[in-house]
Amino acid sequence: MNALLIAGTTSDAGKSVVTAGICRWLARSGARVAPFKAQNMSNNSVVTPDGGEIGRAQAVQAAACGVEPSVRFNPVLLKPGSDRQSQVVVLGRVAGEVTALSYRERKAALLDTVASTLDDLRRDHDYVVCEGAGSPAEINLRASDIANMGLAQAAKLPVVVVGDIDRGGVFAQLFGTLSLLDAADQALVAGFVINKFRGDPELLRPGLDQLRELTGRPVHGVLPWAEDLWLDAEDSLSYVADGVVGRPAPPRGGQWLRVAVPRLPRISNATDVEALAAEPGVAVRFVTEPSRLSDADLVVLPGSKSTVADLAWLCESGLAEAIRDHARAGLPVAGICGGFQMLTRRIHDEVESGSGVVDGLGLLDLEIDFAREKTLARPRGEAFGEAVAGYEIHHGVEVRRGDLPPLITLPDGEAEGGVAGSVLGTHWHGLFENDDFRRAFLGWAAGLAGRDGFRAAEDTVFANIRDAQLDLLGDLVTEHLDTDALRRLLDGGAPTGLPRLTAGLS
Repeated sequence: MNALLIAGTTSDAGKSVVTAGICRWLARSGARVAPFKAQNMSNNSVVTPDGGEIGRAQAVQAAACGVEPSVRFNPVLLKPGSDRQSQVVVLGRVAGEVTALSYRERKAALLDTVASTLDDLRRDHDYVVCEGAGSPAEINLRASDIANMGLAQAAKLPVVVVGDIDRGGVFAQLFGTLSLLDAADQALVAGFVINKFRGDPELLRPGLDQLRELTGRPVHGVLPWAEDLWLDAEDSLSYVADGVVGRPAPPRGGQWLRVAVPRLPRISNATDVEALAAEPGVAVRFVTEPSRLSDADLVVLPGSKSTVADLAWLCESGLAEAIRDHARAGLPVAGICGGFQMLTRRIHDEVESGSGVVDGLGLLDLEIDFAREKTLARPRGEAFGEAVAGYEIHHGVEVRRGDLPPLITLPDGEAEGGVAGSVLGTHWHGLFENDDFRRAFLGWAAGLAGRDGFRAAEDTVFANIRDAQLDLLGDLVTEHLDTDALRRLLDGGAPTGLPRLTAGLS
């Protein structure tokens, strides 16, 4: 067999982290492992070395496997631009726009792409750990499903269903998910995992036993709540407005640096600010209204899948004027990708929104034109006197720069982004993950904000923090899941003769 599908009762049940943890456990055993998510819907994405775009969660899972990310790990990516329309990316490249209804018509062809890509991965690796999407019990979508039971049927994958006990009702979630599946789909569901438990697992024992009696399937383990697991959230909805991101350590100097990040309706790559949140003494909050900027030292305007629409929301909410006031006071503002575009004088967009010419916030002396071809790149350069690397995913192109000094200088001397007093911006994602640059940037921001007591930590290495989280996931799988049972599923598939719940669909 050599493959397994991790499904979930809901979005954010823990599919991504359980998949990453199993990948880490297998990789540490010496196996050649690859992650796979047939279809992802997310505006958090990365650029792969093979020049395509995939969901960020699959890049993190690749790191758990000890391999570079590849377009094969996420062959279909949907990037929502509105509640009704998404950009569809197939094997790393944009393949048009779809609505929920029109996408159904494309799924049959995409299932062939998904299945053949998974077949290739299975030939090239000892194991492939697949992640589902949403819930396998979305019966309104089952007929055209390519990410959950549709994939499991096509590739004959055993399925383990993850439920989030922190939300309550986990036994009903697991039982109900199984019972809504038809007989053929139920036959592939081999067991369950309970995620995010707080307390003594023995308290769950009666429920675990009853669930096995009711379904004929075991719970393969109970994963505890882990406070330290917060990096690389798959879903931007995981970021609660006005809540502090991560677990900030006390400041090394005498002062905190307070960072406000507008939580745009179509925010993309919200994970860019996690490297700031990993710094001792840096408190990062996502905000949705202007009063939250009144005591912020630094404002970071993040990426957006719908720059013009999110700019309109920024203006309607009052946040646009609050950002202007922040900059006029000489306090630091940083824009990333779509946020950078919003800081400019003018945006000309006939591609993403079709709005034509739209005024930006006017804080950076340049203009942006949207090109039909998306820029996908992993560039290098120099910023604040430090070597930097990042990745680009955008339609916007800098034009009509004026005399704006660059933020980043490329190896060929070309300019990227810009700096004007206390305002800077760039199209590059991942810039804050460069440790030396991040320290210089935080020093610059703290100086402008009058936080003379703030000191950036010299020993924060963001790559090590991410790797430690992946090791923690591997440890949790090793210690709390029945890894012998998981390996039997990977090697032999779902057991035969699993009972059918009669409440299921005929």
